[in-house]
Amino acid sequence: MPQTLNLAVSQSRTLPTLQATLQALATTTRAAAAQNVDLILFPEAYLGGYPRTCGFGATVGSRSDEGREQFLQYFKSCVDLGDTPAGAGEDWVERKLAVARGEEYRGDGTREFLERVARETGVFIVTGLVEKSGGSLYCAVVYVCPRLGCIGKRRKVMPTGSERLVWAQGSPSTLRAVTTRIRGVKLTMAAAICWENMMPLLRYSLYSQNVNLWLAPTADARDTWWSLARTIGSEGRCFVLSAISCVKRKNLPDWIDGMQGSRSTGSAAGGDTAADLKSNVPSTSGSGSGEDFVCRGGSCIVGPMGNAIREPLWEVEDDGLLIAECDFEDCERGRLDLDVAGSYSRNDAFKLTVEGLDINPPP
Repeated sequence: MPQTLNLAVSQSRTLPTLQATLQALATTTRAAAAQNVDLILFPEAYLGGYPRTCGFGATVGSRSDEGREQFLQYFKSCVDLGDTPAGAGEDWVERKLAVARGEEYRGDGTREFLERVARETGVFIVTGLVEKSGGSLYCAVVYVCPRLGCIGKRRKVMPTGSERLVWAQGSPSTLRAVTTRIRGVKLTMAAAICWENMMPLLRYSLYSQNVNLWLAPTADARDTWWSLARTIGSEGRCFVLSAISCVKRKNLPDWIDGMQGSRSTGSAAGGDTAADLKSNVPSTSGSGSGEDFVCRGGSCIVGPMGNAIREPLWEVEDDGLLIAECDFEDCERGRLDLDVAGSYSRNDAFKLTVEGLDINPPP
């Protein structure tokens, strides 16, 4: 039986409201379904928004009232999946958490919307989002199965640079891989969000789970991301999907673009914005007119030998859909000479433990 699936990455940008972005996700997923896509990945923080260029009025030892107002607007734009600050794990997945009296479900309905789109299209959806729980925000990824609904969710364990100002740290226990079967093909998939892909021990914790589909939603639009994605494909003998938004300055969300007083341009001495720390290669076109790109994109698909399947897609802000037919037996073919967490690992000499995480392959 052929072990091939059609995989896609969507280079989508966050729209002015959560509802508009959800509708765009549904439209893109339907378009993918019409092209026989089995699984689609959307970018980091796609729902809720990546706060690119934001300083939130913060310097060392000081926060401004304008910055607090900007954070309020950002907080309102993010999603509520009905989870707890500590992360309820399987209790959240299995809907065992209490629902408020008079309410149909926990959260703001985003989970139910994603499950409905997956069910109606038959496409397995993986999307980045910014999740609010209690008074904190978490950069997260949710796995949405057409048959079972949400079968997993994880939160980024280490926000990068100024992301740490607005995003809390997630638990390493959420790094557990999830499994499913699509058209008879068994997938063991896990997501590493943005610069988590640069954490060698985190990568090894996923390799140890025998992952054959690596999901890498990101906000890093540098040329070096392509080489990292290819390294992971080769190192892990897995397919790598990487999705990133492509955004012109004029299309930044209103809570960014409409609050110039608390917005950092990164040009001041000592600037420390997320854009500084994940510097993008800027476009020279339209500079100063709003037509310049604050993020150039770079979504891509890599094979299990580190081979290029779909090279990075640059400066395509809308309708950036990359699709590839992938043969998952290529993962096993690659294990002939390299299995970094198995026969090649010398696990008699080198061992890794992760607090709260079973890094053995899931059933």
